[in-house]
Amino acid sequence: MPKTDFRIYGLRWMMLTVYMVMVAVNQLLWITFAPITGEATKYYAVSDLRIWILSMCFMIVYIVVSIPASWVIDKFGIRIGVGIGAAFTGVFGLVRGFAGTDYNWLLIAQIGIAIGQPFILNAITKLAARWFPMEERATAAGLGTLAMYMGILLGMTLTPYLIIGSGIGGMLYIYGIISILTSVVFIVLIKEGPPTAPCLPEQEERSLVYDGFKQTLRTKDFIILMIIFFIGLGVFNAVTTWIEDILRPRGFTATQAGITGGLMIVGGIIGALFIPILSDKYKKRTPFIIIALVGATLGLTGITFATTYWLLLTSGAVLGFFLLSSGPIGFQYGAEITYPASEGTSNGMLLLMGQVSGIAFIFGMDSLKSAVTGSMTRSLIFLIALMVLSILMSVRLKESVILSREKDK
Repeated sequence: MPKTDFRIYGLRWMMLTVYMVMVAVNQLLWITFAPITGEATKYYAVSDLRIWILSMCFMIVYIVVSIPASWVIDKFGIRIGVGIGAAFTGVFGLVRGFAGTDYNWLLIAQIGIAIGQPFILNAITKLAARWFPMEERATAAGLGTLAMYMGILLGMTLTPYLIIGSGIGGMLYIYGIISILTSVVFIVLIKEGPPTAPCLPEQEERSLVYDGFKQTLRTKDFIILMIIFFIGLGVFNAVTTWIEDILRPRGFTATQAGITGGLMIVGGIIGALFIPILSDKYKKRTPFIIIALVGATLGLTGITFATTYWLLLTSGAVLGFFLLSSGPIGFQYGAEITYPASEGTSNGMLLLMGQVSGIAFIFGMDSLKSAVTGSMTRSLIFLIALMVLSILMSVRLKESVILSREKDK
């Protein structure tokens, strides 16, 4: 008789919490300079472009490091794989604090933190599978993704206030202390997995990364999912990067643009908290992916054409709520349909799609900007068309077989 029962450990929530804090700190370090570009250019005596590179290098490094990071996570596990990312984040986060006004050292530190990023982010579904039963995995992945948004939100809101009292150097020193302490705590507390698996044996065993690549690329639904992530994450990265330039030609202020961007993140936090829970409750993935893409398209349309502030804020919140809540469900769905490919492989490939499209869409929107008015409406309409395409593709996705089996029990 096959084994039909297994033990679920309460320690799983502490492991998830420790991981979430590490994710949030890494993302906080990534976004640090986005809200203080003007002040940073003066402090380091460099151009806006060189400050922009401090954030853009994370996308570039991710493309290079993502696949090796997934291999390490699959081969050596969470403790070593994510531990490497934590070490890079902590050490180079501290280096930033001692860089002073030397831009070159600052850039080296940013690249070091960027190297650590895929080792951390690519393990979201791996940790969920290692510690959580099938019916809680989308929830766990949602909370892990929620930590990404929390880190971004903290970086956007906390950084400007810290430099008022402590200056840029003091702010970086504070973040450096936080990063090294968080890394040490993570490395000390994280455990590879519970004494016994929280699932059936066939839901636990996974192949290593290179075999996993073959499996994922033979899975039609996963290829569709990669295209959807390419579009969705690219749209989010591009819109958040250019939000002020998008809204300025219509008479909105920088403050209003900043609040709109903040609401997108807040909406995403709420969505990532609740939508994956519903997905686990009803044991469905594809309907929630479709709903999220439809809602995100409506939000993007509102941002494209809104001329009143209330409609702009509503559209930003709707876009964030639906687009960012689709991420964790997509991660978990990808891990389920590519079985026995490793969770780190599927997770890493989906995030990789977003990094590539983020760079492409950011440069593409800039090149399509009106030379006369600075309007980005033309490029936004193109993004809406891509989102409609992603909806049409999403309706072709088949429900997860593993999840269907779980539902039938």
